[in-house]
Amino acid sequence: MRHALWWLLDYAYAARWQLRAFFNRTDPQSFATGDGVPVVVLPGVYETWKFLQPLIEQIHGRGHPVHVVETLRHNRRPVADAAAEVTAFLAAADLREVVLVAHSKGGLAGKLVMVGPEAERVAGMLAVATPFSGSRYARMMLGQTLRAFSPVHPSILEIARHQSVNGRVVSVFGEFDPHIPEGSELAGARNVRLATGGHFRILAHPQVLAEFSALVTADG
Repeated sequence: MRHALWWLLDYAYAARWQLRAFFNRTDPQSFATGDGVPVVVLPGVYETWKFLQPLIEQIHGRGHPVHVVETLRHNRRPVADAAAEVTAFLAAADLREVVLVAHSKGGLAGKLVMVGPEAERVAGMLAVATPFSGSRYARMMLGQTLRAFSPVHPSILEIARHQSVNGRVVSVFGEFDPHIPEGSELAGARNVRLATGGHFRILAHPQVLAEFSALVTADG
């Protein structure tokens, strides 16, 4: 019953913020000011940056410039393509000592960025509900966008091989994730398991912001 309740609350949260994102006309440049550690946000699949706006506003309110990679759009393309977009963005904006804040698929792309040609620009990553080991549910999906999260998909296996950056990742996840039964634990990372469930609504959990603050303090 508890898992069923978490599931319902999770989809209610997702529906609410997807709807608000659809009508949202906020200029992302309004979050790009501040003297703190620069942040780049990476949304999950079928999400735009606007889905993460509640977290963006809190981070920006603490003095951090928050940057949005608008070319990711709804993040439907392969993980490697998303990572390439982020890498190009970091170079074009000449951002350094960046902390990536990622949700779900965004964390997979973020990890590839951390081992890519602009890796030295990234200090660390806060990943929320990221399927680092894939999800067995992906095998049941019809479209390639979601099937790419299968635990045996080449992209998931390739990302898993890059373990040298795991120590600079903070992975936050709930004790129950309706999309990732394997969980989001990443070997060598700081793994934070919240005493709640969900894939989306944990973005609003206060511990996420607390872990972000600890990460930027440690990097500073």
